[in-house]
Amino acid sequence: MSQKIVKQVEEMVLPIVQERNYECVDIEFVKEGPNWYLRIFIDKEGGITIDDCEWVSRSLEKELDRVDPISQPYILEVSSPGLDRPLKKDEDFKRYQGEIVDIKLYKAVNKQKEFQGKLIGLEDNKIIIETEDGNSCSFAREQVSMVRLAVIW
Repeated sequence: MSQKIVKQVEEMVLPIVQERNYECVDIEFVKEGPNWYLRIFIDKEGGITIDDCEWVSRSLEKELDRVDPISQPYILEVSSPGLDRPLKKDEDFKRYQGEIVDIKLYKAVNKQKEFQGKLIGLEDNKIIIETEDGNSCSFAREQVSMVRLAVIW
């Protein structure tokens, strides 16, 4: 059910964010404790401001009220993806090629579920990184639960 809602919301939010040349990075519809949350993550060149989030939130609220795709009560949150932005779309893997990423797997490979390395790219539906020791690792997308830009301090 939540995937169906995410798809419906995506169809509503894309024209809104594209109107201002923003990017819809991710959409989540999740239950945390007793509450449902509809989270929209947006970005733009130079970063997102509070005003950007507010504009998208207000515009999307109007559309959500009009279409009413969600029957249960929920909390709408619009924010930036943060420094540890998730990489999900094919374009993300092109745009952030050469950046350090953190990868989490569903099942361990060689007793390891988390990897970090320089993103080489996406090839044949496999995410390829170069680890700190210079080795190349590739992971089928189905194996990967999450890819995020690494936050290096």
